[in-house]
Amino acid sequence: MKAQFLEHLAISRDYTLNVASLMPEEAYGFSPAPGVWSFRELMHHIAYGIHWWKDNYILQQETPWAPPSAEGNKAKIRKELEKAYATLEKTVGESGNIHNGFHATLDHISHHRGQATIFLRMQGIEPPAYNF
Repeated sequence: MKAQFLEHLAISRDYTLNVASLMPEEAYGFSPAPGVWSFRELMHHIAYGIHWWKDNYILQQETPWAPPSAEGNKAKIRKELEKAYATLEKTVGESGNIHNGFHATLDHISHHRGQATIFLRMQGIEPPAYNF
């Protein structure tokens, strides 16, 4: 079962990193409307959310929602995403209680990654093909 979870996690990671990579550096500040996160903030939210969902729903360790501000360039945000996925992968590989939390975490990622693909389209960029 863990092998299947890790396979789904790798697909999610690769797809999310592809989405993050396709947005040009100069468009990381793009927001589709006033009051809506920028692409940078959206990618940062996904990375922070992975850690938060892992802590609260997989490890059952109550952690307050306290994301730092989304700062940095494309490379920094991408590293945040890579680190978040690596931490989740390690937790899935080591934890015995992952079922509900794992699915909730992937659902959160998918929700916001779907928003990110719309941001790409608004910049005239075709998102990567969905792979599951």
